[in-house]
Amino acid sequence: QVQLVESGGGVVQAGGSLTLSCVASGRTFSNYGMAWFRQAPGKERDFVAVITWSGSSTYYADSVKGRFTISRDNANNTVYLQMNSLKPEDTAVYYCAADRSGGNIYYTVTGLYDYWGQGTQVTVSS
Repeated sequence: QVQLVESGGGVVQAGGSLTLSCVASGRTFSNYGMAWFRQAPGKERDFVAVITWSGSSTYYADSVKGRFTISRDNANNTVYLQMNSLKPEDTAVYYCAADRSGGNIYYTVTGLYDYWGQGTQVTVSS
C-alpha cells in the first residue's frame, strides 16, 4: 500500500509560479511511475504530466507543455510539479498518482493508476 500526500498549492496571480510536492510512503516508491492530474469544478479529472520510475522519460498534456515540469527524487520519495507562467485556466485541484508498473509515458488516463493523493488546490487569479 502506498500513501500519497500532496502539498504546495495556493493562490497565485496569473504569470506566477508554484511548485507542488507529493510525498509517498513505502519503500518501493522508486519502482512506481508517477503522474499529476487536475480537476476543475464540474469537470473531469485530466492528465497533466507523467514521469517514469527512473525519471528518464516524461510526458505532458499539450495545455501545460513548456510551462510545467515534472521531476522526482527517489531518495526522498517525492515527485514535484514545477508550474510556471500560470493561467487562470490552470485553477484546479491537483492530484498525484502512482502506477505500480513503473510508469509509461502513454499512461494518461486515471484508470491506469493504482494510488491517489487527496489533492491540493491551486487557484490562479487574473
